[in-house]
Amino acid sequence: MIPPTDKTGSLRSERRRDNQQWLLDWMVKTTGRTHNFAYDHREIPAEVRTYRQIPRVMEKVGRHQQAIARAAEATGHRQSACELYYKACEQYRIAQHAIFVDDHPDKIFLHGKLIESFEGCMRTADYPIERVEIEWEGVKIQCNFHKVPGAKKLPTILSIPGMDQTKEAVPDPSNNLFIKRGMNVLCVDGPGQGMSNLRKIRVTADNHERATSACVDWLTKQPEVDPARIGVMGISMGSYWSNRLAAHDSRVKAIASSAANYGTKKAIFEEASPRFKQIFMYMAGIHDEVEFDRMAEKMHLFGYGPKVKCFSLMVLGEYDPLCHLEEGLAYFQEVAGPKEIWILENENHVPRPSRNFGGMLADPLVADWLKDALLGKKPRDLNKAVFVHDRTGAGPYSPQLRGVDDVYLGKRLEL
Repeated sequence: MIPPTDKTGSLRSERRRDNQQWLLDWMVKTTGRTHNFAYDHREIPAEVRTYRQIPRVMEKVGRHQQAIARAAEATGHRQSACELYYKACEQYRIAQHAIFVDDHPDKIFLHGKLIESFEGCMRTADYPIERVEIEWEGVKIQCNFHKVPGAKKLPTILSIPGMDQTKEAVPDPSNNLFIKRGMNVLCVDGPGQGMSNLRKIRVTADNHERATSACVDWLTKQPEVDPARIGVMGISMGSYWSNRLAAHDSRVKAIASSAANYGTKKAIFEEASPRFKQIFMYMAGIHDEVEFDRMAEKMHLFGYGPKVKCFSLMVLGEYDPLCHLEEGLAYFQEVAGPKEIWILENENHVPRPSRNFGGMLADPLVADWLKDALLGKKPRDLNKAVFVHDRTGAGPYSPQLRGVDDVYLGKRLEL
C-alpha cells in the first residue's frame, strides 16, 4: 500500500514545530543522532544527511550484519551469530524508527527484517526465548519471553522499552544481564510500540498500564515464574509506564527505571526535539495537536506516587532534557513505598554507557538492584538518595545524601 499523500496543496502542518525539519536534518548530519543530541557518540553513519535517508542507510548496515550472522550460524558459531543478529536488529530498529506513517511499505518491510533478525537470536542464544501473544481487551500484545534454562519459580522481570523502542531492544540475547542473574524476563511491545503499532493498537493516556497488567496476569500462570517475585524495568518513557503499572497493579513487587521520564511531558513534547511529539502522536493515532496536548497533560505521575507501595529505584540525570531534576525529585518524594534514587552528576538522558558508572550502562547495576529487592535483601524502610559523581566516588554504592535537597548547588558547596 502506498502511504497517503496530501493532494490539496495545503501548507498547513499538523504540529506547530513541524517546520523545524530542516534543523532536525542538520542535527542528524552533524551529530549522527536522531534525537537525544547531547550524546557524544554517533549512531547514524556520516553518509546520512537527512532524516529521509536513515531507513535506506541503516537497512544496508543491518543487511550486512545479518548476512555475516547467517554465515556464522551455518558454520556453527552460535555466539558470534547471536551477537551479529542482535546488532542487525538494532540497525533495522533505527531504520524503521524514522518512518511514522501508517501502512508505509518501508516501515512494514524494515520491521519485518527486525523480527527476522531476532528470530536468528532465538535460534542461536544459549538459553530459550519464546514469542508469546497475550490477550488484552480484544487484541493481542506480542512479547518475547527470555527464560533461564530449566527455570522453575524464579524471579521474573517485565521489561518495558522506551517510547517507540521495541521489545527486541532490551535485553541483548548475546549478553542477557537478567538471565546471568538468574531471572527470567518478559519483553513487551505495549500499545503504540513495535508490533502493537503495526497492528494499530494505539497508546492512550492510561491504557499502557492495563496492557502490561495483562502481561503480569500471564506471568503469574507460567511454571518458570515465581508470582510473588515479579519486578519491572522501564527505560525512558518506560520509566513513566512502569510507575503507572506499579500504581495500578499491586502484584508488582519492585520497579527500577532509568533514562527518566517521571514528571510532566512539557520537557519532552515542547522543549526537546520536535521528533518526540511527532512520533508519539503517530503512536497514539492522533492528527490534531490540540487533541494530543489534552492527552499529554494527563501523562504525569503526580498523585500516583502514594499508590506505589513496592520497592522503587529511580535513575535520573542531573541535566536530563526530558525530565527536569526538580520534577523527578518531587515525584520521588511522593512515592510511598521503599525507594531509592540515583542522581547522576552532569548527566542527561542515559540509556547508554556513563562515566558515572565507570563506563558501564546503568542496566547491569539496575538488574542487581532489582534482584536484591525481589529476594528480600532491601530494607522495607528504604528511603535513600545517592549523588553519583562524574568520574569519582563509588558510583551508586556511594554514601547516601542527608536528603534530596543536597543535590542542589548551594547544598553541595556546603558539603
